Formats: sequence, C-alpha cells, structure tokens
Amino acid sequence: MSVKPMLSDIEIAQRAKMKPIQKIAKQLGILDDELELYGKYKAKVSLKLLKRLQDKENGKLILVTAINPTPAGEGKSTVTVGLGQAFQRIGKKAIIALREPSLGPSMGIKGGAAGGGYSQVVPMEDINLHFTGDIHAITTAHNALAALIDNHIMQGNELNIDPRRIIWKRVIDLNDRALRNIVIGLGGPIHGVPRQDGFDITVASEVMAILCLSEGIQDLKEKLSRIVVAYTYDQKPVTVKDLGAQGVMALLLKDAIKPNLVQTIENTPAFVHGGPFANIAHGTNSILATKMALKLAEYTVTEAGFGADLGLEKFIHIASRYGNYQPNAVVIVATIRSLKMHGGVEKTDLAKENIEAIKKGYANLQKHIDTIRQFQLPFIVAINRFEADTENELRALKDMLENEDVPVAITEVWEKGGEGGIELAKKLVAIVEKERKIHQELYSLDQSIEEKIEVIAKTVYGADGVEFTSTAKKQIAQFVENGWDKLPICMAKTQYSLSDDPGLLGRPKGFKITIRELRPSIGAGFIVALTGEMMTMPGLPKKPAALNMDIEEDGTIRGLF
Repeated sequence: MSVKPMLSDIEIAQRAKMKPIQKIAKQLGILDDELELYGKYKAKVSLKLLKRLQDKENGKLILVTAINPTPAGEGKSTVTVGLGQAFQRIGKKAIIALREPSLGPSMGIKGGAAGGGYSQVVPMEDINLHFTGDIHAITTAHNALAALIDNHIMQGNELNIDPRRIIWKRVIDLNDRALRNIVIGLGGPIHGVPRQDGFDITVASEVMAILCLSEGIQDLKEKLSRIVVAYTYDQKPVTVKDLGAQGVMALLLKDAIKPNLVQTIENTPAFVHGGPFANIAHGTNSILATKMALKLAEYTVTEAGFGADLGLEKFIHIASRYGNYQPNAVVIVATIRSLKMHGGVEKTDLAKENIEAIKKGYANLQKHIDTIRQFQLPFIVAINRFEADTENELRALKDMLENEDVPVAITEVWEKGGEGGIELAKKLVAIVEKERKIHQELYSLDQSIEEKIEVIAKTVYGADGVEFTSTAKKQIAQFVENGWDKLPICMAKTQYSLSDDPGLLGRPKGFKITIRELRPSIGAGFIVALTGEMMTMPGLPKKPAALNMDIEEDGTIRGLF
C-alpha cells in the first residue's frame, strides 16, 4: 500500500483547495435567497428550500454504522466522508450529512468529528470549534430555561414546583466533571432559593435532541413546550408550556435550526448540523439536514453514532420514525485493529499480525450483522484499512465474511480520499438498485416500556434479560400514569460493549442489562433509559487534547485532530 507523506489531519485540511460555498450551493441547485453566508466557506440553508422541493422525489439514503468502538479507532466518519466523495467520483450526485462535533470530546481525548486524512469536511478548524454557533445557541436556550425555573420559584412559585424535584439541569459544551453536582442559590434571599443542581454536556441536552428532530419553527416550539422540567409538591409534571418559555427558547434557536452547508476536501457538498450523543441521546444529525440532502442529491451518506447497538438502533426507532424516511442500505465499518482488541489484544500490540485474535474479535462484528439482518436492511461491511494491516489479516477477515455470504469492500479513504472508496460505492449502487426492502422495527410503540427495553436488550445487545432497579420501577409506574408509555426508548449505554459494562468486549454472553433510572424527554419524543454507570457530563483525561492546541500569530491553528 503506497503511503502519502505523513501529515496530520489538520495539515491536510489546511492544504485543501476549497470552493466558495456559493459554488457548492449552485451545483446542488440551491437558490441565492435560500443561502445565508457565514464567511467564504460556510452557509446556512433556509427552510424555504424544503417547501420549494416538497414534491421532488427523494434520493437514496446510505446509513454508516460500525462495530463497538475501541481506542484503536474505526474511522466511521472518515468512511462516511470518503464514501460521499467516492459516489461523486463514479458520477453520482452525492451529499454527506454529519453531526456537529462537540467541544467537550474535541478538547478531551476523542478528537474532532470531521473525518480524517484525505476524507474530511472543511473548514475543519471551524467545524471542530465554534462553527456557526449552533451549539452555543442550544446552550443558551437550555440555560435560559434553567434561569426562568429558578426565577419562578424565587418570585412566588405559582406553579407549586418542588425544588427537590427539578430535573432540568444546566449545560455547557465542555467535559467538566466538577460540575456534575453543585449547589446554587447561596448567599441569602436576594440570590435565589438554595438547592442542589448540576450540569450536563450540551450535546446531551433535550434541546439538542429536539432541534435535530424538528421540522420547522412551529414544530420546534411545540416540542419545546412539552419538555418536562420538574414536578410539583404533589408530583404532577411541570412543562415549558406551564412556564410560557417556549417562545423565547425558539427565538434563541431561530438560526440554529437551519442546516449548515460546507464541503469535503474533494468539494463534495456536506451538511453538518446538530450533534446529539449516541450513547446518551439518539445520535444522528438533524432531520432537516437529511431531508434537504435527500431532495438535492441522488445519494445521501449519513452516519449513526458509535456501533449498530446504539446509533443504528436509535436511527431506526427514533430518527426514521419521526423523519419518515429509511435507509436504502447500511455500511458497517470494521477495522483489523479494533477486531484484534475485541479479540483480547492490547493496544500496544496491535501492529503484530494476529489472525487468531481477529477470528475471536469477529464475533462482535457478527452480532452487528445479525442486528441489521433483524431490521431486514440491505448492508455491506467496509473494512477500513490501516497501514499496519497485513495482507494475511485482510484476507482472513474477507474470507470469514464471504463464507457467510456477507458483502464486503476494503476502503482506503483516509489515504486516498474518494478513490479509496470506489469499490464500496460501486457495490452499494448495485445493492441499492437490486434491494427494495422496507425496514422492520423491532418493537411497536404500543408495547410497554419494559417490553420495549427488553426487546432492545435481547435482540440488539444479545442480553439474557433486563433488571430494573426499584427507582426505575417507580418511574415506569409514574410514566404510565402520565401517559408517556407509548413513546420510543432511547437507551443510554456504554459505547464500548454490547453490554452495559465497558470492560466486556467482543460478544459477551450470559449478561443482563441493568436499568437504574429513566428520564422523560417528552419534548423530543422518547424515554431515556440509563444503564450501568452512564454519565451525562464527561470528564477530561489526565492529558487533555486541549493542552496540545494553539494558534500562531498569523491565525494558523495547531493541535486539532
């Protein structure tokens, strides 16, 4: 495998020859008055476009998912971008639709989410930093509501809110474990009512989920109005509508709701909009961006966060259900390196050829294949090739897949850009033109909360069953009483394992999923079920990536990846 000079992702991105965003928009057929410029290479697209194109037939939707991630890296976003570029190279009009990166993980350990190598969306620095301010707007709308709640209590508490039962925390788009549990309102009567509070990371906010599941301003307002923020002293739910705050929240989100248009290194159009976490929220970009892409292109390539056990399951049961679209085919990204780790190899030993470990780790990939078959979706496995992968290892994995009649393609999009994804793109075109399947949801909304959770745990995770804590059981009874039991489930689970224990790699057997708590996201339209030790505010590692970031006198940014 020939290798280009080893440049960092940011160095490659900084050398990209971007086109003015008006040219990218023009090649898609976006009108001038539907484009709102944010500098030379970024723009927002007006929602008027969807009204103009409402009668146009949708293009094909390709959903990219993966095996359970490991510290070795899978490159799912890189494959997503590279595949979009590959479609363009084989003469297909394509758009990529990705989530916006969160500053927390970008400055922590995970890095950005703009792809990598020669398959990136650009301007990479802007996308991984403040971009068009969407996440800041969500932070402000969320915290404005928090301020209104505390002010309401201080000013007489007409709604009879129990300060001990406020479930609306504050948010910030950073990893800051010190803010998980705090006390506010200290300092005497003029400073508010003292109570315990805490922060979540912004991308875990229900406002983020709502923005990504809304179809316009009016729909946004209606969803915001249904947010449950607290309970009264007699344990009745209090909503944003009760406070009358939906109008100001929607006002703060008036620009954030519009999808952001950028491009890839190869000038393939890309929507980057919304950023809900897939291990906490539903983990896909906005419905509006996907719908626009489907109207504008023959092929839309989008991704669902983390493995098929999280992002893909939620894409089908939440995003597809509310967006009224479905994938025409699924790509499962796997790497030799990650399969070795699922097979028991330490990260320091990944460079050594180890076919036995690949065979052992293959069980994790098998489970995700099984899950996608349960959904009755056409699919292909993309082996994302890394430099240290040997021909013997690649051949062994391909043989295992082909022996089970699983379509497979090797991609080299990090090194070669779109050229490295042509085999995958061509095979997908053949699959999509042949297959006409309608996906099968695994549960109906009429099933009970317990039944829906058990279906996900048993069918998608391979668990033996589910255990509900006494707290979770009480919450389920309360949710049924409030009429919330007919909503889809959004599982909050570790991304690293099929189980709720991040240390159980591969394909664990003989385990149960523990539901410790449930949270109502009534505005977004789902119930969050927290498993294991899931945190909604991450912490920083010992050596945060932020410490390597810098800016030069001429404005050149260093250290982003």
